Amino acid sequence: MAAELTAHQLIAQHRPTLDLALETIRTRAYWSPHPEHPKAYGENGSLDTAAGKAAFDALSGTRLDLGQPGTDGWVGGEVSPYGIELGVEYPHADLDVLLPAMQAGQKAWRDAGAELRAMVCLEILKRIADRTMEFAQAVMHTSGQAFMMAFQAGGPHAQDRGMEAVAYAYVEQSRTPETAEWTKPQGKRDPLALTKRFTPVPRGIGLVVGCNTFPTWNGYPGLFASLATGNAVLVKPHPRAVLPLALTVQVARDVLTEAGFDPNLVALAAERPGEGIAKTLATRPEIRIIDYTGSTAFGDWLEANARQAQVYTEKAGVNTVIVESTDDYQGMLANLAFSLSLYSGQMCTTPQNLLIPRDGIRTDQGVKSYDEVTADLARAVDGLLGDDARANALLGAIVNPDVKARLEAAAGLGEVALASREVANPEFPGAVVRTPVIVKLDGAKPEDEAAYTSECFGPVSFAVAVDSADHAVELLRRSVREKGAMTVGAYTTDPEVEEAVQEVCLDEAAQLSLNLTGGVYVNQTAAFSDFHGSGGNPAANAALCDGAFVANRFRVVEVRRPA
Repeated sequence: MAAELTAHQLIAQHRPTLDLALETIRTRAYWSPHPEHPKAYGENGSLDTAAGKAAFDALSGTRLDLGQPGTDGWVGGEVSPYGIELGVEYPHADLDVLLPAMQAGQKAWRDAGAELRAMVCLEILKRIADRTMEFAQAVMHTSGQAFMMAFQAGGPHAQDRGMEAVAYAYVEQSRTPETAEWTKPQGKRDPLALTKRFTPVPRGIGLVVGCNTFPTWNGYPGLFASLATGNAVLVKPHPRAVLPLALTVQVARDVLTEAGFDPNLVALAAERPGEGIAKTLATRPEIRIIDYTGSTAFGDWLEANARQAQVYTEKAGVNTVIVESTDDYQGMLANLAFSLSLYSGQMCTTPQNLLIPRDGIRTDQGVKSYDEVTADLARAVDGLLGDDARANALLGAIVNPDVKARLEAAAGLGEVALASREVANPEFPGAVVRTPVIVKLDGAKPEDEAAYTSECFGPVSFAVAVDSADHAVELLRRSVREKGAMTVGAYTTDPEVEEAVQEVCLDEAAQLSLNLTGGVYVNQTAAFSDFHGSGGNPAANAALCDGAFVANRFRVVEVRRPA
């Protein structure tokens, strides 16, 4: 079939966007081609909020037939954290049929070159962006995020991260020229002359193991990094969050077909209940790249056992904020309250441990004791979430029963400074919505150490009393080194404390935010500018995104001949 999207058309449409992305990853300035306000949608062919909801509703009771080879049955059964059944079925694949079919298209995709691959990837992202409101509903009803967060994080912010990966992939592939004329003088003899051609070649099939909480935001970097570097990509979604990634695969397959490439370069591997195909897939010889977000236990297993693959993991960590002093006490409390509450703390970047000197902190309102800081923070969270409508808009829903169980158990770990409460959601009566709990612990007591040195994923935070700023810095260093951290925060007006915290984060490779009191929060990162994770501590072995995230997804092969 003749291509409906020619290389000329794709380059004309998307090269200016790629150039802006390349410039932005160089300057680290703010830029995004994807609006993060719902009112911006509904124009230029994109779905507005109502149309997106209608498109999502229309999926219920349907089979999402992707036309994949090797389909041997249908699977489904997703139930929204908001209590509704999604009612969508997906193809189940015979891997012995699907994987060879995916390999068949890689030669043409490799020979297309880095620029055309990037243009195809940007067309996929554009098609996804046109359906942002539909994807927002899919993310909301698989992750439990509130609508506005599902729209932003699952839509434009995820698309930004995908585009960022494409930009880095293009940079690394174009670092080496396509051809070179090589001449070596030989004195009185004729010079040696060779013509050399350098080709980026893919490793093989990339496997994306999706997560429940951020299926697109965490899934797109690996998917587009592998695809842009010439690899086929098999997407294995989390069983509770299939729909957003299945729709992504559908769009990718459509665009690849229209551009004249094999649609099987991107495929879906949905699984039956309890099948657990991630381990099977991860050790298959065809799988040469793995991107994973999830628990430390399985991330460690992948790193130890998927020896044939290049493995990129984002696992768990213990995120810490040192509260030593501040010149904006109310701003600090408001910022922390929002950070602890957003999406019920179900973010890999949410602060867990707040290290507060037991003798108190200096503020613009005078010295505040440890008890006062903890009580004031509890009041700030309570005030933020006191109105149920606002609480629902910030908290979303608890994503699975394990998070609810951890939340309920946390109250028994120490003195409760802020008790969690149930919040009713009138629109979705089946949603499990809970406000955060804050528990007071003592950093000098061995019996409390097990609690605050282990990750407690969900709306649980520990206000840990420490002996001094030095003690806080010492605990921070040990925590990052042994458990890892996706984020570190600190509030201090003391240059020496700031320097000490900064040195720990540089030594242990942790991303640091200092004195945030306004509309930027420690658990948020911006594509093209902020690095999500560092790859340098146990929380993750890769950063989203940098050159290292893409460069080992391909190799450069040289062919040389006499000139």
